[in-house]
Amino acid sequence: MSTFTGKSALVTGASAGLGGEFALQLAALGVNHLVLTARRTDRLESLKASLLGIYSGLHIDTIPTDLSDPEALTQFIGAMDEAGFSPDILINNAGFGDLGTFETSEPARIESMLAVNIVALTRLTRWALTGMLKSGSGWICNVGSTAGLIPIPSFAVYGATKAYVNSFSEALRIELHRSGVYVTALCPGPVETEFGEVASRANSKRQFEPPAFLCVHKADVVAQTLTALARGQGRVIPGLPVRFGMLLAESTPRWILRFVFNLMSGDFRKERQAALGKQ
Repeated sequence: MSTFTGKSALVTGASAGLGGEFALQLAALGVNHLVLTARRTDRLESLKASLLGIYSGLHIDTIPTDLSDPEALTQFIGAMDEAGFSPDILINNAGFGDLGTFETSEPARIESMLAVNIVALTRLTRWALTGMLKSGSGWICNVGSTAGLIPIPSFAVYGATKAYVNSFSEALRIELHRSGVYVTALCPGPVETEFGEVASRANSKRQFEPPAFLCVHKADVVAQTLTALARGQGRVIPGLPVRFGMLLAESTPRWILRFVFNLMSGDFRKERQAALGKQ
């Protein structure tokens, strides 16, 4: 894995979960300059201190940014341009979900989710791509989801944002064929991160509690992804059970999926009537 030795990388959503793990493993693979961004300054600084305690020669910049704010995103990109930073590796990891029926979702949360999962990812990719094409090499990892491969009730907007990420990554990969820039879509299933806690709504019966056998440890997810990225692979679905399940789901006729989801997801009409009865 000497591919990334001496390279620079930008990791979004780096304060926890997969983002923090990407930073740790990129440093271990020889990346010499990391730019880490997320909303939580304290966690970014803690991660920076931990990394410098192991890799004293590593150059780390932490830039707290709320990627759901278009103005903050513009300022973030401007700050990197002013510093003359152009990443060899872009890890578009920032994103979050919202578990629950669409009709009960908060409009502000939907807008934030679209801004982070789609808009920020797209803008950062467009920005980073210019420098990569000039140098004739680069690696872009866009964190999608298995939720973007098939429609999942209770994750309607989140799944749609990840469908965008998956499709965008695939199309961009084709456009960049033989350019020296590689695009990999990471489509994880359940991972032991803060995702479920953030996605689950307070006082909701619906909680993100996937079966344990489907969960893949974040270290394994990132290790498989960076190996695939270095090899120029187009898509990664970590975990054999998840990979097999998604292969089966993607090849299943849509009408059968609807029938199965109707059986598995409960009766949304009853929930709606119960909610209306409380009003």
